[in-house]
Amino acid sequence: MSLLAVLLLGLFPGAPALAATVERVDVGADGVTIRFDAAVARAASFVLPGPDRIAIDVDGAQPAASSSAAGATVRMARRGQDGARIVLDLAQPMVVAGGRFVDGGRALALRLRRVDTAGFAAAAAAGPLRFLPWNWGKGADAGSGAAPPRGRVRVSVPVPPPAAGVALPRVEGEADRPLVVIDAGHGGVDPGAINPDTGLREKDVTLRIAKAIRAALLESGRVRVALTREDDRYILHRERFGMARRLKADLFISIHCDSVGEGTPSGATAYTLSDVASDKEAARLAARENKADVIAGVNLDRNADVSSLLIDLTQRETMNASAGFARLLGREARPLIPTKADFHRTASLLVLKAPDMPSILFETGYLSTPSDAAFLDSREGRAKIAQSVQRAVDVYFARRLAMK
Repeated sequence: MSLLAVLLLGLFPGAPALAATVERVDVGADGVTIRFDAAVARAASFVLPGPDRIAIDVDGAQPAASSSAAGATVRMARRGQDGARIVLDLAQPMVVAGGRFVDGGRALALRLRRVDTAGFAAAAAAGPLRFLPWNWGKGADAGSGAAPPRGRVRVSVPVPPPAAGVALPRVEGEADRPLVVIDAGHGGVDPGAINPDTGLREKDVTLRIAKAIRAALLESGRVRVALTREDDRYILHRERFGMARRLKADLFISIHCDSVGEGTPSGATAYTLSDVASDKEAARLAARENKADVIAGVNLDRNADVSSLLIDLTQRETMNASAGFARLLGREARPLIPTKADFHRTASLLVLKAPDMPSILFETGYLSTPSDAAFLDSREGRAKIAQSVQRAVDVYFARRLAMK
């Protein structure tokens, strides 16, 4: 196995001192061992696609000021108030096949297994794999050689609350015009997809495209526009569509770039919300994008605030309006930019789960494919993407006005 890098994410300054410190990470051909200077509380691992990564959260541990690793580079930082996060960037899809605490809780040994792209996507959708404390069920004074219990045991781990009070973005345009909110995907600690050859990051590309779309929409003069972010910052999914709902937006467009581990697919697609994915690629995308919030230490799959926003099947008007705009965007985009033959797809994407606001996720192309990446990162490419969105928006709101 070739691991390109080992990254520790989740910077939270001012956290209290913890009982254990990560000493080093040993990377082998089929496993990873994380060593500590004292016993730790518990740990969990999960996988993140696009780019493929394995993340390990360790409770009751803090990163050392400096560290070494066999076979990889290590950078360390805290996760929340009481732990550390280790992220392994993979050269090929691999998952954690099992693991346990050893050496009296002073080391976590993980077994890795190579899988195909479908297997990795399935592991990403499955959620975290938890590892119990080395002396679980033995009492605090258990011997250092105690083995973890066999079988499945449900463990509850507190989820840190998301940051509150996110400021609303500025709105530009005439006050009596409908409002379009453009969301530049990813940002901050979450780079999104990364081109393996050039290092081009999705979070940078989406922000440049979002700004180009804003300029085109404002130039048309037919709508007001707001961006969820105008710089390199991380925003939770629920805060992205939450901003738009608080602004009473008439349309929400989330901008992304796709990525695959193998092959060179090309072309843009638009996704609208559905409880059932339209195809395997849509399911893979949902697994990748919905896991993005885990980067910041909050798993929204378990967040009650997001669960309360799940769209009831009877609320079809919003979903139908979203699908109508996606079809319009496909019609206007095809003469201007590369598109997939099946341009409109459906998936259960968290960022689209506002129940009362038409929303689409616009995958503008494949950052992993050289031709698409060059197009997406060019001034000409951004202008054509912006023009296609502007034309679709104009027709969408003209039709709505005519129906009143």
